[in-house]
Amino acid sequence: MRNKRICKLKNKKFTDISMKIREIKSFLSFIHRYSIHSISAAILTLTLTLSACNTSPKISAETAADIAAITDSAAIISPTYAKGFTVEYLKDGIRLVNIQDPQAEEGDRMPVGYKFALIPKGLDSSIFSTLIPAGYTVVKVPVQKTIAMTLLQLSNFTALDAIDYLSAITSTKNLFNKKILARVKDGTLQKIGHEGEFDQEVIMAANPEIIFISPFKRGGYDAIKETGITLVPHLGYKELVPLGQAEWIKFIGMFIGKEKFANETFAQIEKNYLNMKSLAENTQNRPTVFSGEMHSGNWYAVGGKNHLAQIFRDAGAEYLIKDDNTGGVNIEFEKIYATCAKADYWRILNSFSGDFSYDALKKSEPRNSLFDAFRKKKVIYCNMKQTPYYELAPVHPDLLLKDFIAIFHPELVEESYEGTFYKLLK
Repeated sequence: MRNKRICKLKNKKFTDISMKIREIKSFLSFIHRYSIHSISAAILTLTLTLSACNTSPKISAETAADIAAITDSAAIISPTYAKGFTVEYLKDGIRLVNIQDPQAEEGDRMPVGYKFALIPKGLDSSIFSTLIPAGYTVVKVPVQKTIAMTLLQLSNFTALDAIDYLSAITSTKNLFNKKILARVKDGTLQKIGHEGEFDQEVIMAANPEIIFISPFKRGGYDAIKETGITLVPHLGYKELVPLGQAEWIKFIGMFIGKEKFANETFAQIEKNYLNMKSLAENTQNRPTVFSGEMHSGNWYAVGGKNHLAQIFRDAGAEYLIKDDNTGGVNIEFEKIYATCAKADYWRILNSFSGDFSYDALKKSEPRNSLFDAFRKKKVIYCNMKQTPYYELAPVHPDLLLKDFIAIFHPELVEESYEGTFYKLLK
């Protein structure tokens, strides 16, 4: 009996222990399952959070198309001759444009540079805000409305068939473009006045996104600055080589979304210019030429390093003003006569009402008749009242070059060529 009681007690203890073990296993299993689910949930939550943080904002189809157009190899802007601007490409079609004086080495005439970040319209600020260095002004492109302050700037828009992007200009003096004149007449293209007399109300009504300016001109820009409209310097007129000035059509092209067309247009201009230049570079006879007229007691002529002087040289002639001036210079008559009295040709550009003649030239200054070029009827002339000179010439140095080659070396061009801008004065 005693042994049976002992066995029962042992069996009970064993059963109790077994139950405890099962309870512990069940508890551990519950804890394990609970922990796995908690950890999984935590990992899932963290993953979703990180994914949300790292997901870039969606780019619309229109913006994606703009970016593709900007980054197309045929649309990449890389100036070759122009020294006044450079372009750096970042991601998503973002470009950093630096503008500096092309003549900075000639005395640092514009010590301050200008910096713009061109951002495709529709691109979320969270994408580009961290990419833009300090000091850059953001411009959303392509712009739809702008103002051209000079005829040189206007020539860029004309060459790019982009008159529709202009909301205002300064004036219509010496303009021939029928489309521009019609737009001014019907009021779709405003006139804002001249330098120093800009009409701020008209500018605001034109509602431009940016305004192209020439910071070296006489002024009047303080009033424009007060409007808060972004002012973008255009320094094409300070370029020292003809193709450098013409290459600023690429600069305009970046702002209005015509990069590819600008590249194609300039490539043709460059080809034409270099082909014409090659015709004249081996000529043995190099005639001499000078330029300008008397105005207010002084003779105004382009300097020896001006881009026009370079065109004379490329046309196979020798320009007699050999100084280092890059713009225009005022010279006393006695000095210009001492230098140029025996010159073969005399180039004149002016705005004359009616038909200019040798008689009119002598009447304006009797001493003009003393030059050999006058006596031998070798005056090269362009009347801005009769020719769209500033609408075309700045972006077509190839046409200017051909005009001068046709005069200096007529045997090098077709006999029927009559000249686009310049002809020998009759």
